[in-house]
Amino acid sequence: MGFLTGKTAIITGGGRAVLKDGRCGSIGYGIATAYAKEGANLVITGRNVKKLEDAKEELERLYGIKVLAVQADVSAGSDNEAVVANVVKQAIDTFGSIDVLINNAQASASGVTLADHTTDQFNLAMYSGLYAAFYYMKECYPYLKEAKGSVINFASGAGLFGNYGQCAYAAAKEGIRGLSRVAATEWAKDGINVNVVCPLAWTSQLEQFEQAYPDAFKANVHTPPMGHFGDAEKEIGRVCVQLASPDFKYMSGETITLEGALGQRP
Repeated sequence: MGFLTGKTAIITGGGRAVLKDGRCGSIGYGIATAYAKEGANLVITGRNVKKLEDAKEELERLYGIKVLAVQADVSAGSDNEAVVANVVKQAIDTFGSIDVLINNAQASASGVTLADHTTDQFNLAMYSGLYAAFYYMKECYPYLKEAKGSVINFASGAGLFGNYGQCAYAAAKEGIRGLSRVAATEWAKDGINVNVVCPLAWTSQLEQFEQAYPDAFKANVHTPPMGHFGDAEKEIGRVCVQLASPDFKYMSGETITLEGALGQRP
């Protein structure tokens, strides 16, 4: 029996992605794998149906858990509250409770300077990241309160350090940090734990970023002194497992910076 057996976690951006060498290539899928190994039932969302279906098949086959895969895209011009409400309703209809909400999904036009950024590119980051976190937190609140559950939101060193070519991404991530701190203050009385993770993991998106914007990549992405980037499952995913523990309730509102843990700028 795993640490999270009987618990239900929603993970946005949880579709399967792999690196060129075949290892786990996305933070969302790394988290999903870590949670599956601990026995949690999962609700995974994303824009790409094929990636969601691949994740569901692999996680259920390897770990014997149940996975609900729901295509969902929070974006400008959509009825986003209805999109999120549908995900949460399906989660409750399927599993009966929500114990953990992990807001990991994020799209952006990284590598584009602030002066060249378009409104559509800015909206892409804000809606997929900040607005999505806002809508999911609001919709899940009654169930998290009932379960005395956990919210784990994802920010980034892009906002902490002002990375070149990432103005919209950084703005969205800093908005998520502020939103999370307020939620930690307001929801503490309800027993809901709220934390932020700023990861530094090697992902398929970083591989693509390096290829598409080599100059921006060199300016922003540096191998940590430990000599490796974070592993999406074994380091990022396991931190998220621990943040769902009652032992971390006293740390609600904290920012967990994986860059610092790996020897990157603390």
